[in-house]
Amino acid sequence: MTSQTSDTLDRAIARSQGLDTLLRDLTDRAVGQVPGAVACSVTVRRADRLMTLAGSSGLPSGLDLRQYENGSGPCVDAAETGSARYSPDLAAETRWPSYTEYALATGVRCVLALPMAVEGETGAALNIYGSEPDSLAQGREAARTFAERAADAVNEALRLERQQASAADVRTALLSRSIIDQAVGILMARERIDAHRALARLRRASQHRNVKLRDLCGELVAQASGGASRGRQ
Repeated sequence: MTSQTSDTLDRAIARSQGLDTLLRDLTDRAVGQVPGAVACSVTVRRADRLMTLAGSSGLPSGLDLRQYENGSGPCVDAAETGSARYSPDLAAETRWPSYTEYALATGVRCVLALPMAVEGETGAALNIYGSEPDSLAQGREAARTFAERAADAVNEALRLERQQASAADVRTALLSRSIIDQAVGILMARERIDAHRALARLRRASQHRNVKLRDLCGELVAQASGGASRGRQ
């Protein structure tokens, strides 16, 4: 891939506000940089099913979804096998009859699906569409190198996304621990019992009321705070 393409993808990562924004930017860039491309999408398997994470402007609605529903098509094959799929002319294609009919009706005549190595996912592909027979022939090498670089960008975005999620989980856990500790202290003072018994009583109440322990403790702390505020008035 040219250094210019690499630089533009790096800038896309730097200014991206999240994975969705990055992927939309990447698909639009693929259309602009792969000769013959008129639309592009990114397929990734998540929660044991394939889905389109992003598509360029001009991507026909339902083009990828039809493949997922049928479990058959170039995007599905590329994502699941890890091998590229190229159909120079869908009008003469016999591998995916249901998909082919739908794609032709949307004006797509040529398809190139390239697997992407995405960490933590079992299948991913960059899908590029052309509107004329064999219109992607001259762009296949550019598309391949773009897919490799795009996979690096997606992996970096996913890594940052996981870090942010992990940090949020830690903050939530710390907040929950603080609320529970406060509730235990309140119950110890009210009932004149030790911390072990106070926590056990809160857990039993949580199970009996079928509410989360943190939520139950939050109610108790709020009630105690309200009572203390009224007492100072």
